[in-house]
This record gives sequence, structure tokens and C-alpha cells, in this order.
Amino acid sequence: MTESVVIIGSGPAGLTAAIYCSREDFNPLVITGVQVGGQLELTSKVENYPAFPDGILGPELMQRMKLHAERFGTRFKQDYVQKIDISSRPFKVTTGSEEIETEALIIATGASARWLGIPSEKEFIGRGVSSCATCDAPFYKGLDVLVVGGGDTAMEDSLFLTKFVRSVTIIHRRDLFKASRIMQERVMANPKINILRNTEIVEIMGNSTVESARIKNNKTGETQEFKTQGIFVAIGHRPNTDFLRGILPLDQRGYVQSRDEIFTGIEGVFVAGDLVDPKYRQAVTAASSGCKAALEVRSYLLNLA
Repeated sequence: MTESVVIIGSGPAGLTAAIYCSREDFNPLVITGVQVGGQLELTSKVENYPAFPDGILGPELMQRMKLHAERFGTRFKQDYVQKIDISSRPFKVTTGSEEIETEALIIATGASARWLGIPSEKEFIGRGVSSCATCDAPFYKGLDVLVVGGGDTAMEDSLFLTKFVRSVTIIHRRDLFKASRIMQERVMANPKINILRNTEIVEIMGNSTVESARIKNNKTGETQEFKTQGIFVAIGHRPNTDFLRGILPLDQRGYVQSRDEIFTGIEGVFVAGDLVDPKYRQAVTAASSGCKAALEVRSYLLNLA
């Protein structure tokens, strides 16, 4: 049996697309990936999603989206996609357990934050460790935080955080920054920002939340405990597009190159969410592109009928 539409990914983009497609009676199949809900499953409280003035826990928001999609008939398959074949119709999606044929395809696999990779980091994600300053900065009003990184993202995050926090200390493992000169100048001119070069975090400590970090000077080998209430990891994101290499055009960072966020250039194949958006990376913008992709799927399938 050939599906009407398969949606790959179960974050805000994929689930919004599922809600719209299921309301059109297309009975979509969502292949969730290993982790249902995407990056919001790692987020504690979301305060900037419309209609939740008191905020909502990230996992709860994603569960509500999933239930919303299920209400209208969306089906879910908890599996991962190994490859797709869009060279002929129906399109073929190969998962870890089967091959699925579909008339239309929405790819919304998102992007994953690059983490430090130290054992204690995962323990504090959502409890003082974050990869999204624009999402979580208001939770750290009047506190002292660390930002890890040396590129434009780290500079931008640091400047944004100064609107809320008492102080920002940038931790960079090298002596020189990769950030543009103008961003470095803005950081240097901000009295709330301090910089520690040739330095790495080797351990994160605390009880229920982050209380300090053990940092190491990678030239001298000296370590010290640094008091902080928040650690923002700003060393980049990696789009989840490895299975698309050679199939869809990707830029140097691996993001899908699309038109108007959703069009791939192949009729019936659409993309949505963070795998095409290296800039905003917000739940609400991902949901928006999921909506657009679903509306284009509707037009495409109705034209096939």
C-alpha cells in the first residue's frame, strides 16, 4: 500500500505538518526518529511559544502536539530513516525495519546542537546547560553565566545574554576567535563580558542545577573551579541530513538548500524546520514551515487526484 504522505521527523515542524495533513484526511505517517519530539525534549521550560503565558515544559508541549495530530488520524512509527529514493514515483523511504512507498514526502529531521562531550554535561541539559540563548536567557536574570565558543554564534549569544544576566564569561579553547571582527569588537566593548582564552570546561558540577564548572587552561594544564549558574554551549549545530547527501542539495554545513524554506525543486518532496534554518532555530518558526509544507502537500496531492 502506498501512503499519501510520509513525514520524517517529529519535532515542531513535523508535528505541525502532521496536524495540517491529517485534518485534510491524508492520514499521514510520521516516522519519528529515535527521539520523539526533537530538541524540545531536552528543553525544560518554554516561555515564548504562543498561547502558553505561564510557559510549558518542552516535553509536554511536544506531547500535546503529538496528541493533537493523533486526534485527526496521524499514525506514528518510532523508527529511523536510513535512506530515501526520490528518483521515481512513488517515493521510497527505507527505515530500520521496512521500505515504505509514498506519494508525497515532508522531511523535517531538524538539527542537533553540538555539545562539549563531557560526561557531566548531559546530566545538566535543561537544568543550567543550554544550547539556545535566545530561548533560555530570561531564566538567568541577574546571574553569572558562561558561554562556550569562539564563532559569531558565541559572540551573538553573549551580547544577547547581557540584556538579562549579571555577567557573561566566554570560554574559548583557542587563543584567537573565528568570529567576525565587528562581532569581536562589540564583545570587547561590553563591560558585562569577560573572556578566558585557551580554556576548556572539563567538568560541570551542581546538585539540582548547575553551580560551577571545572575549567582547564590547555596551555598550562592548570585547573580551577569557576562559579556559575548557567552554561550556554555555542559551538554550532549539525543538521540531521546525512541520509540526504547526494539526494538533495546541501550547503557546506549540511543544511538543505531550498526555495522559500520548503521547496526542494522536486515535485512532491518538501522540507521544513531546522534542517533548512541555520539562523532562527525556534519552535514557532519550525512550526510555521511545517504548516507551509503541509499546505503545499495538499495542493500537490489534489492536483494528482
